[in-house]
Amino acid sequence: MRILLVAATAAEIGPVVTELRRTADRGPRITGYASHSHDVDVLVSGVGMVATATWCSHALARERYDLAINLGVCGTFDRTLPLGTVVHVVTDRLAELGVEDGDAFLTVQDLQLLGDNDPPFINGRLVNEAPPAIATLNRLRAVDGITVSTVHGREQSIACVTERFSPQVESMEGAAFMYACLVHGLPFAQVRAISNVVERRNRAAWQLTEAIEHLGSDALRMLGDV
Repeated sequence: MRILLVAATAAEIGPVVTELRRTADRGPRITGYASHSHDVDVLVSGVGMVATATWCSHALARERYDLAINLGVCGTFDRTLPLGTVVHVVTDRLAELGVEDGDAFLTVQDLQLLGDNDPPFINGRLVNEAPPAIATLNRLRAVDGITVSTVHGREQSIACVTERFSPQVESMEGAAFMYACLVHGLPFAQVRAISNVVERRNRAAWQLTEAIEHLGSDALRMLGDV
């Protein structure tokens, strides 16, 4: 099987690649590895939606893959999800795609610039309707996410986005990855570990190291399950 692993930074995927056998440099930002009987390409896309969408589409246009998995950390709005928990993001939104109208926010769907069900959207969301049948993936908590360019850290903006979309987690890349996979018709999963609560920036309370360790352990189990 040919698998594409996508991470925004080398740190987020570090525990995974240390357990793989490097085989080749595939091109810009992509390194080839072997895992079990699989060929695994690791794409370190860079931070943010633009970099992720561009490099994912570049990779998917050049090579044919059987599966893509996005690995990264995220913040949580849901305080019932403990820090370090690995989750499967099954729906995602481009939370900032729209316009401000005074205190109101209008999405591109509200503006009728995009239909709720214009491909690849379903009811205004990017949805993974057919996740790959991987045992470790199936055991993860399924959550709803948003993808942002500016991570939330202000009480007013957190309250607004929570009321608007009721997300459980947020990242800076997830929706871009899902969009690319949906357009290319590629089976995929967005898998993230919770490093922090979405609140005013408080690095002292983060559990980034633990989140990355847990993410790496589950990612390796998934590769073994495929």
